[in-house]
Amino acid sequence: MSDIIQLLPDSVANQIAAGEVVQRPASALKELIENAIDSGADKIQIIIKDAGKSLIQVIDNGCGMSMTDARMCFERHATSKIRKAEDLFAIRTMGFRGEAMASIAAIAQVELKSRRHEDELGTCIRIEGSEVIRQEPVSAMPGTSISVKNLFYNTPARRNFLKGNPVEMRHINDEFQRVALANPEVFFTLHHDGNEVYHLPAGSLKQRLIHLFGNAYNQKLVPVEEATSIIGLKGYIGKPEFAKKTRGEQFFFVNNRYIRDPYLNHAVLNAYEEVLASDSFPLYVLFIDIDPSKIDINVHPTKTEIKYQDEKAIYAIIRSAVKRSLGKYNISPTLDFNQETGFSQMITPKAHEDIIPPQIAFNPEFNPFTAARTEREIPFLRNAGEERKTVTKNWGSLYEIVQPEARQETFELPGNRNIEIENRHLQSTGKQIFQLHNRFIISQIKSGFMLIDQQSAHERILYERFSQQLESRQGASQQSLFPQTITLNGADFELVKDLLPDIQSLGFQIREFGKNTLIIEGIPADIGPNISEVDMLEHLIEGFKNNQSALKLNKRDSLARALARNTAIKAGAALSSEEMNILIDELFGCEMPNISLSGKPIISTFTIEELIQRFEK
Repeated sequence: MSDIIQLLPDSVANQIAAGEVVQRPASALKELIENAIDSGADKIQIIIKDAGKSLIQVIDNGCGMSMTDARMCFERHATSKIRKAEDLFAIRTMGFRGEAMASIAAIAQVELKSRRHEDELGTCIRIEGSEVIRQEPVSAMPGTSISVKNLFYNTPARRNFLKGNPVEMRHINDEFQRVALANPEVFFTLHHDGNEVYHLPAGSLKQRLIHLFGNAYNQKLVPVEEATSIIGLKGYIGKPEFAKKTRGEQFFFVNNRYIRDPYLNHAVLNAYEEVLASDSFPLYVLFIDIDPSKIDINVHPTKTEIKYQDEKAIYAIIRSAVKRSLGKYNISPTLDFNQETGFSQMITPKAHEDIIPPQIAFNPEFNPFTAARTEREIPFLRNAGEERKTVTKNWGSLYEIVQPEARQETFELPGNRNIEIENRHLQSTGKQIFQLHNRFIISQIKSGFMLIDQQSAHERILYERFSQQLESRQGASQQSLFPQTITLNGADFELVKDLLPDIQSLGFQIREFGKNTLIIEGIPADIGPNISEVDMLEHLIEGFKNNQSALKLNKRDSLARALARNTAIKAGAALSSEEMNILIDELFGCEMPNISLSGKPIISTFTIEELIQRFEK
C-alpha cells in the first residue's frame, strides 16, 4: 500500500490560511492598512469599489520595498517584524506572522507597486491565485501601492457567502475607524465608488474623534489618564447624558492594537454604574500601554484577543481611573466633608453690620373666636359667596352613596389605537380580571384561572402585527410634530440605509440629512406617544444587531422582534381593566398565543383541583 500523507501545495495551503485571515473585504483592508502603518507612513489613501469586492487599493508614503522584498512579501511566513521566537513577546508592530499578503494573493488578483525613497525606480508585481504573472521595474512614487481586485474570484463558494454592499461597507467602516483612532498622527482618506467618505487630517486624538464622529462630540468627551507600574491608561470617555442605546462607539486599544475584551468592558460599565441607566452604553476610547512581555497577542489570527498576566489588576486600574475622571469633572456625585461645592455657590458673604434681622408683624388685638371675622382674614374662603353657607347646611350629603353611572371613556393601550368603549361593571360581564404586582394579569376561567405575563403577551401581539406589516408593506404612520435628528456612527448609518425600505414599511418616516445624520419625521401609528423617536431608533438598531448575531434571523424577522421588544409595555406598568381585556383578546387572536418571542410560555393555567389540593390537610 502506498503512502497517503503528502505535503499540500503552497497555493492550497495559502487558501486554507486565507479562510482564517481574510474572511471578507474588511479583513483584507485591515491587513493592508496595518502594513502601511508598520512601514512608517504618515499619509494613507484608501480606494474602495463595490464594497471591496471589485477593488481595495491602499496607497502609502512609507519606506517602500526593494525588488527582492517586494517578491518575498508574498511568501508564507515571510516577515520583517520578527526574527526569532523570543520576538513574539516584544511585539510593537501591527503584523508579525507573515500570513496576510500570502493569503490575500491566494484568493485575489493583486498588483503591487513599491519604491524606496533612495531608489530611482520601483518594482511592480502582479499575482493571481498565488502565481506570479509579471514582475518588472516601473516608475513609481516613494512608498507602496497595493491593489486587490476581485476578491475570492477563484473560490466562488466564499464569494457567495459575502453579504450585500451596505453590510460589507459597514464592516469596512468599522475596521477603518479602529485603525484611524489608533493612529491620529496619520493622514487618512477613504473613497468608495468615487465618493469621499472620510478625510481625516493628522492631529490629536480628540481632533480625530471629532472628525470621525462629528463636531457634537467636542462637548461629550471627558479625558482619562492614569500611569501605574502595571499599565499606562489614556483616552476619552463620554459624559453619561450623551450615552446611547447602541453599543457602537466603544474602543479598547492595547499598544495601539484594537482588541475585544468583555472583561475590560465590564470594568468601564461598572465605573458608570451609579450615573448611567442599565440599558444605555457610554462612549469610550481607551488606550492601554503595557509591556509586551506581559501579554500574549498570538491567540487568534485576527489579533483581537489578548491574554494578560495580571488581568484583575488591569480591571481595577481601569475601573478606578474612569470613576475618578467622572468625579474629577463633576459628572458623578462627590462627597467632601470639608466643603460641599453645591452649597458654596449659594452663599454670598456679607459684612456683619449689613445683616438685617428679620421682622415679625402681628396684631395683638386679634381674636380668632370672635364673630366679626371677615372674609379677608380667611383667604381660602374669599369670593366664596353663597357656597360657603350651603356647605354647613348640606354637610350630610357628603356622606351619601353616589350610584355610579355608565359613561364613555377613551383610553390608550401602548401599541394600540385609541378605542372608545363603555365603562361597565365587571360584575355585569361575569369576567374577573386582576393585575398582580403590575406584571401579571389574572383572569378567571371555567376550570380555574390563568396567569398571563403582560410584557411577553404584548411583545407577541406586536411581533405578529409588525411581521404582517413587513409582508404587506402597509404600515401606518403618525407624523411627528417636531422632527428629530439623530447622528450615528458610520457602521450604524450604513446599516440603517440597508434597512430603510423595511423600516419605512413599518411606519417610520426617515430620510438622510447630511453625513451619518438622519431625520425622523414619523413613527409607526401602533406605538404610544411617550416613546422618544431617537431612543426608539437606537433600540431598534441595537436589537436588530443582537438578533442577527445571536439568533441568525432574517432581516425582517429581526426588525419585527427588535421593534416589538422595545415598544411593548414593560413589567411594572399599571393597566386598567379595559386595557387588560383588550390585551387578552388580542393575544388569543395571535397565531401562537402561548409562546413568547424567547420561546418561553406566556400563559400558565391553574385549576380548582390544584388549589383544593394545596389546602387539603
